[in-house]
Amino acid sequence: MANCNNLFIKFNGELSITSTKKAKLITSRDTLRDLIRKHFKENHPEYVPKFRGQGSYDLGTMIRTKEDTCDLDNGVYFFPKPKETGTTMQNWVWDAVENATNEKPQHRKKCVRVIYQGDYHIDLPVYYKESEKNNDENPHLAVKDDDWQKSDPKEFKDWFTENKDDKGQLIRIVKYLKAWCDNRTKKMPTGLAMTVLASNNIKYNDRDDICLRDTLKAIERILKFNWSCVMPTTPKDDLFENYSGDKDYFFESLKDFIADTNKAIDEEKNQLKASRLWRKHLGSYFPEGEDADVDRKLESLQNTASTILTGVAKTDMYGNIQEKTGVKNLPHKNYGGN
Repeated sequence: MANCNNLFIKFNGELSITSTKKAKLITSRDTLRDLIRKHFKENHPEYVPKFRGQGSYDLGTMIRTKEDTCDLDNGVYFFPKPKETGTTMQNWVWDAVENATNEKPQHRKKCVRVIYQGDYHIDLPVYYKESEKNNDENPHLAVKDDDWQKSDPKEFKDWFTENKDDKGQLIRIVKYLKAWCDNRTKKMPTGLAMTVLASNNIKYNDRDDICLRDTLKAIERILKFNWSCVMPTTPKDDLFENYSGDKDYFFESLKDFIADTNKAIDEEKNQLKASRLWRKHLGSYFPEGEDADVDRKLESLQNTASTILTGVAKTDMYGNIQEKTGVKNLPHKNYGGN
Protein backbone atom coordinates (compact mmCIF):
# COMPACT_ATOMS: atom_id res chain seq x y z
CA MET A 1 0.00 0.00 0.00
CA ALA A 2 1.55 3.31 -1.13
CA ASN A 3 0.60 6.17 1.17
CA CYS A 4 0.34 9.28 -1.05
CA ASN A 5 -1.23 11.61 1.49
CA ASN A 6 1.83 13.88 1.54
CA LEU A 7 1.62 14.18 -2.25
CA PHE A 8 -2.03 15.24 -2.04
CA ILE A 9 -1.16 17.98 0.44
CA LYS A 10 1.44 19.27 -2.04
CA PHE A 11 -1.09 18.91 -4.86
CA ASN A 12 -3.56 21.07 -2.97
CA GLY A 13 -0.93 23.81 -2.89
CA GLU A 14 -0.18 23.39 -6.58
CA LEU A 15 -3.88 23.80 -7.41
CA SER A 16 -4.11 27.09 -5.55
CA ILE A 17 -3.63 30.29 -7.51
CA THR A 18 -0.53 32.34 -6.76
CA SER A 19 -0.64 35.45 -4.59
CA THR A 20 0.31 37.48 -7.69
CA LYS A 21 -2.67 36.21 -9.67
CA LYS A 22 -4.96 36.64 -6.69
CA ALA A 23 -3.90 40.28 -6.45
CA LYS A 24 -4.59 40.75 -10.17
CA LEU A 25 -8.02 39.16 -9.80
CA ILE A 26 -8.99 41.49 -6.98
CA THR A 27 -7.68 44.53 -8.86
CA SER A 28 -9.69 43.55 -11.95
CA ARG A 29 -12.77 42.90 -9.84
CA ASP A 30 -12.53 46.33 -8.24
CA THR A 31 -11.96 47.99 -11.62
CA LEU A 32 -15.10 46.36 -13.03
CA ARG A 33 -17.09 47.51 -10.00
CA ASP A 34 -15.93 51.08 -10.61
CA LEU A 35 -16.86 50.87 -14.30
CA ILE A 36 -20.35 49.58 -13.47
CA ARG A 37 -20.92 52.25 -10.81
CA LYS A 38 -19.80 54.99 -13.23
CA HIS A 39 -21.93 53.70 -16.10
CA PHE A 40 -25.12 53.53 -14.06
CA LYS A 41 -24.52 56.91 -12.45
CA GLU A 42 -24.11 58.53 -15.87
CA ASN A 43 -26.72 56.58 -17.84
CA HIS A 44 -29.21 55.02 -15.42
CA PRO A 45 -28.96 57.10 -12.23
CA GLU A 46 -32.19 55.64 -10.85
CA TYR A 47 -30.25 52.40 -10.21
CA VAL A 48 -27.32 52.16 -7.79
CA PRO A 49 -25.45 48.83 -8.11
CA LYS A 50 -24.06 47.06 -5.06
CA PHE A 51 -21.67 44.11 -5.13
CA ARG A 52 -21.04 40.84 -3.33
CA GLY A 53 -18.42 38.16 -3.94
CA GLN A 54 -19.58 34.57 -4.38
CA GLY A 55 -18.61 31.23 -5.89
CA SER A 56 -15.44 29.20 -5.48
CA TYR A 57 -13.29 32.16 -4.44
CA ASP A 58 -15.52 32.78 -1.44
CA LEU A 59 -15.77 29.06 -0.64
CA GLY A 60 -12.00 28.54 -0.82
CA THR A 61 -12.37 25.92 -3.58
CA MET A 62 -10.95 27.91 -6.50
CA ILE A 63 -8.37 26.04 -8.59
CA ARG A 64 -6.09 26.93 -11.45
CA THR A 65 -6.95 24.90 -14.52
CA LYS A 66 -4.48 22.88 -16.58
CA GLU A 67 -4.13 26.01 -18.77
CA ASP A 68 -3.28 27.96 -15.58
CA THR A 69 -6.47 30.03 -15.69
CA CYS A 70 -9.18 30.57 -13.08
CA ASP A 71 -12.45 32.44 -12.61
CA LEU A 72 -14.11 34.72 -10.07
CA ASP A 73 -17.81 35.45 -9.49
CA ASN A 74 -18.82 39.01 -8.60
CA GLY A 75 -22.55 39.49 -8.00
CA VAL A 76 -24.15 42.81 -9.09
CA TYR A 77 -27.18 43.68 -6.93
CA PHE A 78 -30.01 46.20 -7.35
CA PHE A 79 -32.55 47.32 -4.75
CA PRO A 80 -35.57 47.16 -5.15
CA LYS A 81 -36.79 45.17 -8.18
CA PRO A 82 -35.98 47.07 -11.40
CA LYS A 83 -38.76 48.11 -13.74
CA GLU A 84 -36.71 46.69 -16.62
CA THR A 85 -36.35 43.02 -17.46
CA GLY A 86 -33.44 40.96 -16.20
CA THR A 87 -32.08 40.79 -19.74
CA THR A 88 -32.07 44.60 -19.99
CA MET A 89 -30.19 44.89 -16.69
CA GLN A 90 -27.64 42.36 -17.99
CA ASN A 91 -27.31 44.41 -21.19
CA TRP A 92 -26.59 47.54 -19.19
CA VAL A 93 -23.92 45.75 -17.15
CA TRP A 94 -22.46 44.52 -20.45
CA ASP A 95 -22.39 48.12 -21.73
CA ALA A 96 -20.52 49.18 -18.60
CA VAL A 97 -17.70 46.66 -19.06
CA GLU A 98 -17.67 46.51 -22.87
CA ASN A 99 -14.15 47.93 -23.15
CA ALA A 100 -12.69 46.57 -19.91
CA THR A 101 -10.43 44.18 -21.86
CA ASN A 102 -9.31 43.66 -25.45
CA GLU A 103 -11.96 40.95 -25.89
CA LYS A 104 -15.65 41.83 -25.85
CA PRO A 105 -17.57 40.45 -22.86
CA GLN A 106 -19.84 37.45 -23.31
CA HIS A 107 -23.54 37.85 -22.54
CA ARG A 108 -24.23 34.40 -21.14
CA LYS A 109 -27.52 33.04 -19.85
CA LYS A 110 -26.94 33.85 -16.17
CA CYS A 111 -24.07 36.33 -16.21
CA VAL A 112 -21.91 38.73 -18.16
CA ARG A 113 -18.41 37.25 -18.53
CA VAL A 114 -15.35 39.49 -18.83
CA ILE A 115 -12.36 37.62 -20.26
CA TYR A 116 -8.75 38.38 -19.42
CA GLN A 117 -7.23 36.31 -22.20
CA GLY A 118 -5.04 33.41 -21.09
CA ASP A 119 -5.22 34.50 -17.44
CA TYR A 120 -8.71 34.41 -15.92
CA HIS A 121 -12.29 35.54 -16.39
CA ILE A 122 -14.76 37.32 -14.11
CA ASP A 123 -18.46 36.49 -14.16
CA LEU A 124 -21.00 39.19 -13.31
CA PRO A 125 -24.39 37.68 -12.42
CA VAL A 126 -27.13 40.30 -11.90
CA TYR A 127 -29.59 40.14 -8.98
CA TYR A 128 -32.31 42.16 -7.34
CA LYS A 129 -33.78 42.22 -3.85
CA GLU A 130 -36.76 44.28 -2.70
CA SER A 131 -34.88 45.34 0.43
CA GLU A 132 -31.17 45.53 1.08
CA LYS A 133 -31.76 45.13 4.82
CA ASN A 134 -34.00 42.05 4.70
CA ASN A 135 -31.65 39.11 5.21
CA ASP A 136 -34.54 36.63 5.03
CA GLU A 137 -35.39 37.58 1.46
CA ASN A 138 -33.93 35.50 -1.36
CA PRO A 139 -32.32 37.43 -4.23
CA HIS A 140 -33.62 36.96 -7.78
CA LEU A 141 -31.14 36.25 -10.57
CA ALA A 142 -31.44 37.74 -14.06
CA VAL A 143 -31.74 35.02 -16.72
CA LYS A 144 -31.15 36.04 -20.33
CA ASP A 145 -34.35 36.03 -22.42
CA ASP A 146 -36.27 34.66 -19.46
CA ASP A 147 -37.80 35.77 -16.18
CA TRP A 148 -35.99 36.54 -12.93
CA GLN A 149 -35.19 33.36 -10.98
CA LYS A 150 -34.79 32.89 -7.24
CA SER A 151 -31.15 32.14 -6.44
CA ASP A 152 -29.21 32.72 -3.22
CA PRO A 153 -25.40 32.30 -3.37
CA LYS A 154 -25.02 33.49 0.23
CA GLU A 155 -27.40 30.78 1.41
CA PHE A 156 -25.26 28.21 -0.41
CA LYS A 157 -22.07 29.58 1.13
CA ASP A 158 -23.63 29.33 4.58
CA TRP A 159 -24.70 25.74 3.85
CA PHE A 160 -21.21 24.79 2.68
CA THR A 161 -19.59 26.49 5.69
CA GLU A 162 -21.82 24.49 8.04
CA ASN A 163 -20.92 21.23 6.27
CA LYS A 164 -17.16 21.62 5.95
CA ASP A 165 -14.78 20.16 8.53
CA ASP A 166 -12.31 22.05 10.70
CA LYS A 167 -9.31 20.38 9.02
CA GLY A 168 -10.23 21.56 5.53
CA GLN A 169 -10.52 18.10 3.99
CA LEU A 170 -13.85 18.80 2.27
CA ILE A 171 -12.38 21.90 0.63
CA ARG A 172 -9.40 19.87 -0.61
CA ILE A 173 -11.60 17.05 -1.91
CA VAL A 174 -13.70 19.55 -3.88
CA LYS A 175 -10.53 20.95 -5.43
CA TYR A 176 -9.30 17.45 -6.36
CA LEU A 177 -12.64 16.62 -8.00
CA LYS A 178 -12.63 19.87 -9.95
CA ALA A 179 -9.07 19.13 -11.10
CA TRP A 180 -10.18 15.67 -12.24
CA CYS A 181 -13.03 17.17 -14.28
CA ASP A 182 -10.70 19.79 -15.74
CA ASN A 183 -8.31 17.10 -16.95
CA ARG A 184 -10.91 15.10 -18.89
CA THR A 185 -11.13 15.45 -22.67
CA LYS A 186 -14.92 15.86 -22.76
CA LYS A 187 -17.34 18.04 -20.85
CA MET A 188 -17.82 17.09 -17.20
CA PRO A 189 -20.16 18.36 -14.44
CA THR A 190 -19.67 21.93 -13.23
CA GLY A 191 -17.60 22.88 -10.23
CA LEU A 192 -20.82 23.72 -8.40
CA ALA A 193 -22.19 20.23 -9.04
CA MET A 194 -18.96 18.60 -7.83
CA THR A 195 -19.07 20.80 -4.72
CA VAL A 196 -22.58 19.58 -3.88
CA LEU A 197 -21.71 15.94 -4.64
CA ALA A 198 -18.57 16.08 -2.51
CA SER A 199 -20.38 17.75 0.40
CA ASN A 200 -23.15 15.16 0.37
CA ASN A 201 -20.94 12.10 -0.08
CA ILE A 202 -17.57 12.76 1.53
CA LYS A 203 -16.03 9.86 3.47
CA TYR A 204 -13.60 11.46 5.89
CA ASN A 205 -10.25 9.79 6.53
CA ASP A 206 -6.90 10.78 8.02
CA ARG A 207 -5.48 10.35 4.50
CA ASP A 208 -6.65 12.44 1.53
CA ASP A 209 -5.95 9.65 -0.96
CA ILE A 210 -8.27 7.22 0.83
CA CYS A 211 -10.85 9.95 1.44
CA LEU A 212 -10.93 10.81 -2.28
CA ARG A 213 -11.17 7.15 -3.34
CA ASP A 214 -14.04 6.42 -0.93
CA THR A 215 -15.85 9.64 -1.84
CA LEU A 216 -15.64 8.77 -5.54
CA LYS A 217 -17.19 5.38 -4.78
CA ALA A 218 -20.02 7.01 -2.84
CA ILE A 219 -20.67 9.46 -5.69
CA GLU A 220 -20.75 6.59 -8.19
CA ARG A 221 -23.27 4.66 -6.08
CA ILE A 222 -25.63 7.59 -5.60
CA LEU A 223 -25.55 8.74 -9.23
CA LYS A 224 -26.10 5.24 -10.62
CA PHE A 225 -29.14 4.97 -8.38
CA ASN A 226 -30.41 8.45 -9.28
CA TRP A 227 -28.80 10.73 -11.88
CA SER A 228 -29.47 14.02 -10.14
CA CYS A 229 -27.68 16.70 -8.16
CA VAL A 230 -30.20 18.87 -6.34
CA MET A 231 -29.09 22.21 -4.94
CA PRO A 232 -29.51 22.13 -1.15
CA THR A 233 -30.44 25.83 -1.13
CA THR A 234 -32.59 28.24 -3.14
CA PRO A 235 -33.65 27.57 -5.87
CA LYS A 236 -33.20 23.84 -5.05
CA ASP A 237 -33.02 22.97 -8.74
CA ASP A 238 -31.46 19.82 -10.21
CA LEU A 239 -28.04 20.74 -11.62
CA PHE A 240 -28.19 17.64 -13.86
CA GLU A 241 -31.68 18.29 -15.24
CA ASN A 242 -30.34 19.76 -18.48
CA TYR A 243 -26.90 18.16 -18.41
CA SER A 244 -25.36 18.64 -21.84
CA GLY A 245 -22.33 16.42 -21.33
CA ASP A 246 -21.96 12.75 -22.19
CA LYS A 247 -23.39 10.83 -19.22
CA ASP A 248 -21.79 7.55 -20.36
CA TYR A 249 -18.42 9.26 -20.64
CA PHE A 250 -18.75 10.55 -17.09
CA PHE A 251 -19.44 7.09 -15.69
CA GLU A 252 -16.64 5.52 -17.75
CA SER A 253 -14.19 8.16 -16.48
CA LEU A 254 -15.38 7.64 -12.91
CA LYS A 255 -15.06 3.86 -13.19
CA ASP A 256 -11.51 4.12 -14.57
CA PHE A 257 -10.51 6.59 -11.88
CA ILE A 258 -11.83 4.38 -9.08
CA ALA A 259 -10.04 1.33 -10.53
CA ASP A 260 -6.72 3.20 -10.51
CA THR A 261 -7.29 4.56 -7.00
CA ASN A 262 -7.73 0.98 -5.79
CA LYS A 263 -4.44 0.00 -7.45
CA ALA A 264 -2.62 3.01 -6.04
CA ILE A 265 -3.87 2.50 -2.50
CA ASP A 266 -4.26 -1.26 -2.11
CA GLU A 267 -1.80 -2.84 -4.54
CA GLU A 268 1.08 -0.53 -5.47
CA LYS A 269 3.85 -0.36 -2.84
CA ASN A 270 6.14 2.00 -4.78
CA GLN A 271 5.04 5.60 -4.23
CA LEU A 272 6.41 6.81 -7.58
CA LYS A 273 4.35 4.25 -9.49
CA ALA A 274 1.29 5.01 -7.37
CA SER A 275 1.67 8.74 -7.99
CA ARG A 276 1.66 8.14 -11.73
CA LEU A 277 -1.71 6.44 -11.41
CA TRP A 278 -3.02 9.54 -9.64
CA ARG A 279 -1.41 11.88 -12.21
CA LYS A 280 -3.19 10.00 -15.00
CA HIS A 281 -6.50 11.37 -13.71
CA LEU A 282 -5.58 14.51 -11.78
CA GLY A 283 -3.08 16.03 -14.19
CA SER A 284 0.51 17.25 -14.19
CA TYR A 285 0.12 19.42 -11.09
CA PHE A 286 0.03 16.23 -9.04
CA PRO A 287 3.62 15.62 -7.83
CA GLU A 288 5.59 12.47 -8.52
CA GLY A 289 6.34 10.39 -5.45
CA GLU A 290 9.47 8.81 -4.07
CA ASP A 291 10.85 5.78 -5.92
CA ALA A 292 10.58 3.60 -2.82
CA ASP A 293 8.27 1.64 -0.57
CA VAL A 294 7.45 4.65 1.63
CA ASP A 295 5.23 2.66 3.97
CA ARG A 296 8.10 0.29 4.79
CA LYS A 297 10.46 3.23 5.29
CA LEU A 298 8.01 4.88 7.66
CA GLU A 299 7.54 1.65 9.59
CA SER A 300 11.32 1.30 9.91
CA LEU A 301 11.66 4.87 11.18
CA GLN A 302 8.88 4.33 13.68
CA ASN A 303 10.53 1.15 14.95
CA THR A 304 13.86 2.96 15.32
CA ALA A 305 12.19 5.80 17.21
CA SER A 306 10.51 3.32 19.52
CA THR A 307 13.83 1.58 20.15
CA ILE A 308 15.49 4.88 21.08
CA LEU A 309 12.70 6.06 23.35
CA THR A 310 12.38 2.78 25.24
CA GLY A 311 16.10 2.84 26.15
CA VAL A 312 17.14 -0.44 24.47
CA ALA A 313 18.89 1.09 21.48
CA LYS A 314 22.49 0.16 20.55
CA THR A 315 24.69 1.60 17.80
CA ASP A 316 26.79 -0.91 15.82
CA MET A 317 30.16 -0.29 14.16
CA TYR A 318 28.44 0.96 10.99
CA GLY A 319 26.38 3.58 12.82
CA ASN A 320 23.11 1.64 12.56
CA ILE A 321 20.70 1.77 15.48
CA GLN A 322 19.31 -1.61 16.58
CA GLU A 323 18.73 -3.67 19.71
CA LYS A 324 21.03 -6.71 19.57
CA THR A 325 24.70 -5.67 19.28
CA GLY A 326 26.78 -2.54 19.63
CA VAL A 327 27.29 0.23 22.13
CA LYS A 328 24.28 0.95 24.29
CA ASN A 329 22.89 4.47 23.73
CA LEU A 330 22.32 6.91 26.55
CA PRO A 331 18.64 7.33 27.47
CA HIS A 332 16.73 9.81 25.26
CA LYS A 333 13.78 11.51 26.96
CA ASN A 334 12.61 13.39 23.84
CA TYR A 335 11.84 16.56 25.74
CA GLY A 336 12.01 18.87 22.75
CA GLY A 337 11.74 22.60 23.28
CA ASN A 338 14.69 25.00 23.60
